[in-house]
Amino acid sequence: MTAPATGLVRRRLTVRGTVQGVGFRPYVHRLAVGLGLAGFVGNTGDGVIVEVEGPADEVGRFCAALAEQPPPLATVNGIAGEDLPATGDTEPFTIRSTDRAGGRTQLPPDTATCADCLRELADPADRRHRHPFITCTHCGPRFTIATAMPYDRAATTMAGFPMCPSCAHEYGDPADRRFHAQPVACPDCGPRLTLVPALGGLRPARDAHALATARALLAAGRILAVKGVGGYHLACDATDERAVAALRDRKERGAKAFAVMCADLATAERIAVLSAAERAALTGARRPIVLLRRRTAPDALRLAAQVCPGSPHVGVMLPYTPVHTLLFGLPGDPPGPPVLVMTSGNRSGEPIVTDDAEALTRLAGLADAWLAHDRPIASPCDDSLLRVRADGTEQVLRRSRGYVPRPVRLPVPVRPTLAVGGDLKNVLCLGEGDHAWFGPHIGDMGELATLEAAERAERHLTRLTGVTPALVAADRHPGYHSTRRARRRAAPPAYGSLRLVQHHHAHIASAMAEHGLDGTTPVIGVAFDGTGYGDDGTVWGGEVLLADYTGYRRFAHLSPAPLPGGDAGVANPCRLALARLWAAGLDWAPDLPSVAACSDMELTMLKRQLDRQVACVPTSSMGRLFDAVSSLVGSCHRAGYEAQAAMELEAAAAQAWHADAGAYPFAVTGAGVLTCDPAPMLGALLADQRRGTPAPVLAARFHRGVARAVAELCRRARAASGPAVAALTGGVFANGLLEEECTALLARDGFTVLRHGEVPPNDGGLALGQLMVAGTATHHGTE
Repeated sequence: MTAPATGLVRRRLTVRGTVQGVGFRPYVHRLAVGLGLAGFVGNTGDGVIVEVEGPADEVGRFCAALAEQPPPLATVNGIAGEDLPATGDTEPFTIRSTDRAGGRTQLPPDTATCADCLRELADPADRRHRHPFITCTHCGPRFTIATAMPYDRAATTMAGFPMCPSCAHEYGDPADRRFHAQPVACPDCGPRLTLVPALGGLRPARDAHALATARALLAAGRILAVKGVGGYHLACDATDERAVAALRDRKERGAKAFAVMCADLATAERIAVLSAAERAALTGARRPIVLLRRRTAPDALRLAAQVCPGSPHVGVMLPYTPVHTLLFGLPGDPPGPPVLVMTSGNRSGEPIVTDDAEALTRLAGLADAWLAHDRPIASPCDDSLLRVRADGTEQVLRRSRGYVPRPVRLPVPVRPTLAVGGDLKNVLCLGEGDHAWFGPHIGDMGELATLEAAERAERHLTRLTGVTPALVAADRHPGYHSTRRARRRAAPPAYGSLRLVQHHHAHIASAMAEHGLDGTTPVIGVAFDGTGYGDDGTVWGGEVLLADYTGYRRFAHLSPAPLPGGDAGVANPCRLALARLWAAGLDWAPDLPSVAACSDMELTMLKRQLDRQVACVPTSSMGRLFDAVSSLVGSCHRAGYEAQAAMELEAAAAQAWHADAGAYPFAVTGAGVLTCDPAPMLGALLADQRRGTPAPVLAARFHRGVARAVAELCRRARAASGPAVAALTGGVFANGLLEEECTALLARDGFTVLRHGEVPPNDGGLALGQLMVAGTATHHGTE
């Protein structure tokens, strides 16, 4: 509204999105001052509120820039505006203190140290030279230090570190890069590093001496517990055979691969083959672990054999905190290892450690020393993990640091709902309206410590989002710890309503939501994983469902086979292989690798168990078929960790992928619900094996056979019901060869193919699908 006497206009804007903790207010201040506008900007519980007054043209330019050119870490989801009476305000534009009222402002994730801070860190003339906690409005911790919203220093774990006069001046200066950067500190007023040794002969050290001692210990082959932004890591020299073997033994890691951290991009290129998209993923602000192909050239930097045994890939990340950068050393420092194993600081099956006192006890016997600091961690947050496809798109396999708590925009509104996920790769999800917030990766449920971590994650995410759930969604599996916890959560006086969602329906709904589908048209959901509780009480996992958010129909599935020993039998792919042969009516010939892997007594007991159907739950799981074939071709007979057999089968197939284009046949039979029978595939594979066909060729032909079966089932589903959209989901589609082959075949057949990107295809994305199915429903109760 224009003031008649002055020709001025005044406008109020409410900006929603990720607009706190990203330098948004100083950006607004600089923009307004540059245009000669009066008014103010301030944080509120709902976002950022701005009032500007001045000539109409300048106010218009201000509003346009606010929407089109936000700061680098900001995400503007919406700007609501209203005209106000002009006041004739001539005072300079100001930044107001934060309104402490509740609301739902989006907090940014933790981000890697920016280039400006890295320059200061290495500059001897800068007052933050070698400061392990250097940060500014463009980088550093956010989610892991926030205790409440709105995001302000008093609501972070930096509240216990009063700023010195120099830092306070920067913090209060709108023209400074550290204006209202809540973690701002310097060597005079910030957190302190401490090295606590477990080794005799070493004394505790502080700050620069702690880092120098830590670097020397790593160079000497020792194992360190290093406190990061989201928890502790266990670190050692990744090129030291003894150190890596000792870490694997102490952590009881089995054969599961370790991730590594390289000092810089040049070092990463010495151990792995990088595409342009992979370089971008490694060096971006999120700094995830990226699965890369290992270099085999003579000049490659050799990692210890126990880093990633038997795998052609290695998980690589770059330093993302100043402590990491200093741990590798600045120019002139005594050299340390250029590549470190950097694995979660925990014992097998437990959540990542964040508390310092707890780290000294829970990591005792694992670490030779602790490099700790006194800034508390408000929420644990593991490293994120992704792979980059051949087309340059990313598939996130673990969504945590760098992504959490950035919301997922929903295609249809949901009621206030808490979805608790599954029991593997557990992640919870809160949603209301058109936004959903994932919590950080928690891990596999079952241990008391993990259940307690899930409860803490729920409380923390609820505080930060302002969502008060009216409904709880969980998996249908009656034995899941997450489902039992959901039943307790839903009991009055807590949330009061529970909805159980079928596992594979949730996977498909997750893919639909990520791609913005409103659910008005069903999709052909291809949900392949290891385990999901089926409608008939058996174990599903090789499913083709016609689904939307309101329901699903089972169109086809892999033919069932016995699962000897139930979940306990999953650790023995050789038994799964023999059970599949038994179901197909194929003999257990003595020359088969799976037969040779079993003792005579084991074979006798297994045959008796199958014949009598004792402890043999039927399963249609595609994940279990991959395990079985892995044993049949000789890749993996005993699995020490989840998906080991399938990963080794994929690694074998990759060796022959471009040399052989064969595919083994599956039989599609039945009326009503179709059955995809692997018996012909098994017969053809065994015949090739007896002809001396190499294992990589067998593995590649199996992968292509599965992809062709998927294409055939989708064609039949389209012919029968009409949908031309196919969603590939479930943990089996973390297999890059299978996912890309299925995508190519389906696209060639005219399908629109939904593949997961930022939401994991495995159970780490399950909670989003539960949220959509439960939160959009018009009724309560079970599905």
